[in-house]
Amino acid sequence: MKKELKREDIENLSYKDIAFLILEREKTGINTLDLFTKIVNLMELPSATIENKIADFYTTLATDKRFILVDGIWDLRKRHTSDKVITVEDEEEEDIEEVRDDMEVVEDEYGDEYTDDRDVETDFDDTDDDDLADLVVLDEDDLNE
Repeated sequence: MKKELKREDIENLSYKDIAFLILEREKTGINTLDLFTKIVNLMELPSATIENKIADFYTTLATDKRFILVDGIWDLRKRHTSDKVITVEDEEEEDIEEVRDDMEVVEDEYGDEYTDDRDVETDFDDTDDDDLADLVVLDEDDLNE
């Protein structure tokens, strides 16, 4: 690695950019400590840097989309593909879509479209009314006493 980059070039790169170059060259993933140790040695920094800055280095890699952490090993995201696509859909969104599907689109006398929701049945959850069962209503005379 040192042979490929001049000392001035290395000093101008960030830890994450050097990590990217190391992982590209290594062709395999590396754990956080070993990767940061390589960077510190490459930059000829004091060994105390490892203990003082490894947490920041970890955070930097975790927020950079070029890297991925798999079973404690950092690697380049481009080497990993996923066959699974996870779609999270909110239940309320599903209910809204069902209501929209039930609505009839009609035109008014001017040709403008609008939804006619008069025939749409809505289910309201009345279970929240139980929260009000112990509610006591006071009038002004009761408050003054």
